[in-house]
Formats: sequence, structure tokens, C-alpha cells
Amino acid sequence: MYDLRWNLDEESDMTKALEEAFKAASKLPEAEQDALAEAIRAEIEAEKGWEKSFAGSLDVLERLADEAITDHRAGRTKPVDPDEM
Repeated sequence: MYDLRWNLDEESDMTKALEEAFKAASKLPEAEQDALAEAIRAEIEAEKGWEKSFAGSLDVLERLADEAITDHRAGRTKPVDPDEM
């Protein structure tokens, strides 16, 4: 569980934009602050999940990228128009 309490008067690594967002959020009603805090926690957990997934599959992703480059250089690929997908 995260402890999202902070003192904005203390020096921190928080960006100015994030600091301003938290200041604005602190003016919301309590229920909205709690909902926002939960959304932030969920996003952080989701990001950790993605990082863990990618960390465990870097060798597979590297192999797939190498295969794609080899196929492209060998002329076995074709341009794709995103509007036609």
C-alpha cells in the first residue's frame, strides 16, 4: 500500500506539474480526493505490472525485433496504411 501523504513545503523530486496537480486536487471534496488517490495507486500498480511483464520478456522482444528487421531487409515486408487496418 502506498502512503501518498506529502509536504509540499519540503524539497522533493516531484515535478512542478505534479505538485500543482496535487495542490489543485487538495481542494476537491474528500470523496473525490479519495477516488483520485485510488486511481493514482491503481495506475502505479498497473505500470509496475507492465514493467515486470516486459522485464521478463526482453529476450523474446529482442528476438522478434531482430526477426522483423531481417524480414524487412530481405524484402519480405510491405508498407501498411493505418487507415486501411
